[in-house]
Amino acid sequence: MRKIIGVIGDVDFGDDELKREKARALGKALIDDGYRIAHGGLGDIARVVSEGARSSARYLDGDLIAVLPGFDPVDAAGTADIVLATGLDMGRNIIIANSDAVIAIGGGAGTLSEMAFAWTLKRPLLAFEVGGWSGALAGKRLDHRKRCDWPEDVVIRVSEAEEAIRILKDVLARYPKRHRGIRDGTMDVKR
Repeated sequence: MRKIIGVIGDVDFGDDELKREKARALGKALIDDGYRIAHGGLGDIARVVSEGARSSARYLDGDLIAVLPGFDPVDAAGTADIVLATGLDMGRNIIIANSDAVIAIGGGAGTLSEMAFAWTLKRPLLAFEVGGWSGALAGKRLDHRKRCDWPEDVVIRVSEAEEAIRILKDVLARYPKRHRGIRDGTMDVKR
């Protein structure tokens, strides 16, 4: 089964060509390497990652999945092949965060919530060293949880798309366990 990588980040890149370049390269590299991509379906991160994905010679219909906050699938026009119009507003962030791995490029408060969810859900979390929450949290632990048996359990710092692909190959096997839910009022931190 092909792995789904959640890509999160800025809704508006503004004039930040570096983020645009990294998002486009990441979209292409993920599809080139056989992954599928899940994103929020809105704004620059979704649009630019999708452009990169579709530029891959290995791109197939179904490789781009948008998890929308609203009810109208038209909102994801041009950014996805599969559109889940959840109507969950910001709650949809947990769906993207439960991808096989999550990669952040920049981002504001919404991206921060997705990163926190990915951490809690024991998903590998990679962050590009650019402005925004991805750059601020790259190389750091978000809390005390032991999420895997790897001593380098941090938000993994990346600079380039090719580096992210190399790291994904290694870390996907290091995070076999998933969050099992809250039990008896406490977080399931032993798994």
